[in-house]
Amino acid sequence: MLLQRAPFSSGCKQGKQQNSRLAANVRVQAGRRESLAAGLVLLPALANLQPAAAAEDSERSKYEPMEALRGKDYGKPRMTYPDYEMTPSGLQYKDMREGTGEVPREGDTLLVDWDGYTVGYYGRPFEARNKPKGSSFEGNDKDFYRFVLGQHSVIPAFEEAVATMKVGGIRRIVVPVELGYPDNDYKKQGPKPTTFAGERALGFVLGNQGMMDKTLLFDIELMRILK
Repeated sequence: MLLQRAPFSSGCKQGKQQNSRLAANVRVQAGRRESLAAGLVLLPALANLQPAAAAEDSERSKYEPMEALRGKDYGKPRMTYPDYEMTPSGLQYKDMREGTGEVPREGDTLLVDWDGYTVGYYGRPFEARNKPKGSSFEGNDKDFYRFVLGQHSVIPAFEEAVATMKVGGIRRIVVPVELGYPDNDYKKQGPKPTTFAGERALGFVLGNQGMMDKTLLFDIELMRILK
């Protein structure tokens, strides 16, 4: 039986295919070498960025402070909200309505209406006023909360938030533990819940020694500046 010789054109075609694969492999290897060289060039720049990121993390923990996880390098990540502004202290705020009145100054007595929620624990309210937010000022002043700006009678987040508001404005703030009630005790600084149910709700969260997020949320309306 005679063996059939492959056509000459078929052999040429196979040779071309092998050459194409070889050329492709050469291009891939060259690309890898170029990528490696580019990576080596970028390494010094990345090294320069790392200390800055580490310095930022060291200023404020990236995890929510929880008693049960104290000293651990893991936990619940802190939440940031893209539609909120964040101050250097870590306070997040959002203006629900811009005020049109004057801005308070240190030493002014301020009259405010406020709501409070344990946003880190099911969003339970611990203070809810009957007055609808955004309505005109009516009623007796004694129904609203008053304090002197700059006397540190209220938690740091509350004071920081109100200091840049205008009368008539409504601001929503997300309060980390560091800017909330000192030693997790709502009796040491205002504002304090005005009902027993509110005290129980807030006290339960702040006094918890387990893995409970103590982040709070406040709605603040600056009613007027008392002269």
